[in-house]
Amino acid sequence: MEVLNTGFYKVFKNIDKYKPQQASVYTWIRTIIINSCLDFIKAKESKIETKELEQAAYADVPPVAISKMSTAEILKLVRQLAPATQAVFNLYVMEGYNHNEIAQLLNISNGTSKWHLSEARKKLQTMITERNTINE
Repeated sequence: MEVLNTGFYKVFKNIDKYKPQQASVYTWIRTIIINSCLDFIKAKESKIETKELEQAAYADVPPVAISKMSTAEILKLVRQLAPATQAVFNLYVMEGYNHNEIAQLLNISNGTSKWHLSEARKKLQTMITERNTINE
């Protein structure tokens, strides 16, 4: 809520700088909110662990396991990830950014971005597997 409030404060403070010919209101506000979230993460974590990987590993979760889950349940699992890992996962999977763009936004290396995505996938795979084992 704090980040969202800060983001909307920035929107209202800078509404006079909005130029409709450059972007839609939705895109302009979304960019401000995303940047506010990234600023919050940078401030919260003084130093991100820099583990490099050549490629991010892919999770192996059966589609049947995921199909049994609601969207809310999946989002709840994503929210359990560490803040930096969650940020990379959201930017990559939900927002469609590539690793180079994420690295620039978060001021991390390309390899670190890949590591966070790999870590998110592994942890989500474990959480989904554990959840399905309990529910069976």
